Amino acid sequence: MNVHQGLESLQPIRFPVVTTGTFDGVHKGHLQILKRMQELAGESGGETVLVTFYPHPRMVLYPDDQDLRLLNTPAEKIEKLQEAGLDHLLIIPFTREFSRLTSLEFVRNILVNHIGMKKLIIGHDHHFGRNREGGFSDLMEFSPVYGFEVEEIPAFELGHTTISSSKIRHALMEGEVEAANQYLGYRYMLSGTVIHGDGRGSKLGFATANINPAYPYKLLPGNGVYAVHAQIEGQSHKGVVNIGMRPTFNGKSVSVEVHLPEFSGDLYGREVTLFFVARIRAEQKFDSPDALRTQISSDVSTALSLLEKSTF
Repeated sequence: MNVHQGLESLQPIRFPVVTTGTFDGVHKGHLQILKRMQELAGESGGETVLVTFYPHPRMVLYPDDQDLRLLNTPAEKIEKLQEAGLDHLLIIPFTREFSRLTSLEFVRNILVNHIGMKKLIIGHDHHFGRNREGGFSDLMEFSPVYGFEVEEIPAFELGHTTISSSKIRHALMEGEVEAANQYLGYRYMLSGTVIHGDGRGSKLGFATANINPAYPYKLLPGNGVYAVHAQIEGQSHKGVVNIGMRPTFNGKSVSVEVHLPEFSGDLYGREVTLFFVARIRAEQKFDSPDALRTQISSDVSTALSLLEKSTF
C-alpha cells in the first residue's frame, strides 16, 4: 500500500476507484466498502484509493472537546488498511481552511481534478463537505457533470445490528469488548509504555505493570477487569487488566494495570500492546485489601481459562 501524505505527494494513479472518510476502526462495514472497490478496480484495471484526513476533523473544529476518543491510532489504521489490500491511502491535512470547502469543491477540485477519480464508492448515509452538506443525492448530480460513476454501499449488518464506528465505541465504553471485536473483525488493542506505579499490586501478591497509553485520543474500554493477550517485543503473554479508578484505595484518576501471571522480568520503559478478549467483571470497591486479593486470584484464574480457549 502506498501512503501519500498530502496532495502534493500524490503521483498519477491508474483509473482511481475512490472512497473517502475517517474510517475509524476499519471495521467490517468499512471492509465491505473496500471489497467492492477492489472488485471494481479489478474489472477496470484500476487502483483503489482512500481519501482520509489528519488530524481528525473534530480536533480542528472543536479543539476544546475533551470527549473525542478514537478506535485506531494513525499507525493502527494504516496497518489495518494495508491488511485489507488497499492500494493507496491519501492523508490530507485537515485545517479550518480545508473545512470550508463545499461538497462540490471537494469533489471537483480534490477527487476529480487532482486524483482523477473514475468511480466513487461511499458508505450508507455518508456526508462530506462544509458542514457535512453533501450526500449521495448530490453525488448523483455531480456524476454526469464531472465524468465519474458513484455507488452507495448499504449499511452492513451483523445479527440485525448495523455496524458503525459509533456503535463500536459505545460497546467498548460499556465494557462489551466481545461485541466490539465481532463488529471490528479483530481484537481491540491498546498500546503504551510501562511506567512506575504505586506498587500496590506487588504488595497484594500480584505485580502489575502500569500502562501509559501512547495515543491520547485512544478510547479506553469501560472500567472493569479484562482478559487480554499482551504482546511484548513480538511475544504474546496471557494477562488480566484492570481499567479504572482503584476505588478500594480511593484512586483519583483512571489507570490501566496489567498482571502477567506467567511472565517474569523487568517491564519498565517497554512497550506493551494489549489485545482485549473478554470482560471478566465491572470495577468494584472492596472492604479490605484481603478481599481484593481474593478477588484478584479469582480474576486471574478466570482470565487464564478464557485465554486458553482463545488463540492470539
